[in-house]
Amino acid sequence: MGNSKIRCFLFGAIIMLLFVSIKTQAQNLENGKKIYQTKCLVCHQSDGGGVPNMNAPLDGASNVVGNDIARLVKIIKNGFNERVELDGLYYSNSMTANPDLTPAQISDVLSYIRTSWSNKATKVTTFQVQQAIKGNQKTSAK
Repeated sequence: MGNSKIRCFLFGAIIMLLFVSIKTQAQNLENGKKIYQTKCLVCHQSDGGGVPNMNAPLDGASNVVGNDIARLVKIIKNGFNERVELDGLYYSNSMTANPDLTPAQISDVLSYIRTSWSNKATKVTTFQVQQAIKGNQKTSAK
């Protein structure tokens, strides 16, 4: 009888942890959406389509759904002031830096962008963002 109670308790604990994890992930995407609406929407539009020849699209863009998370973090954190080629098209509007965003907020907004519209990329963890920021600090210190 004691083993049955322990198994029941463990099963309940696992279910609770799964529920909390799912809720946290959903909340992180909701946080990411709010950040996107506040800081990104004006230039990249509500559909992630950007503005031709000015602001790069985020929906379906190879750089957005690719594996170079550090580059995305660097662009969000430090901004971007160069003409850029993306999937055969050029964009020239500079992107404002967002030094005020925490690693968790950057993780949330990147996860939102990488899983929204037609994008089906993996979410970005806070740890990945922290590692990218550390790498950026090493690069800028040289």
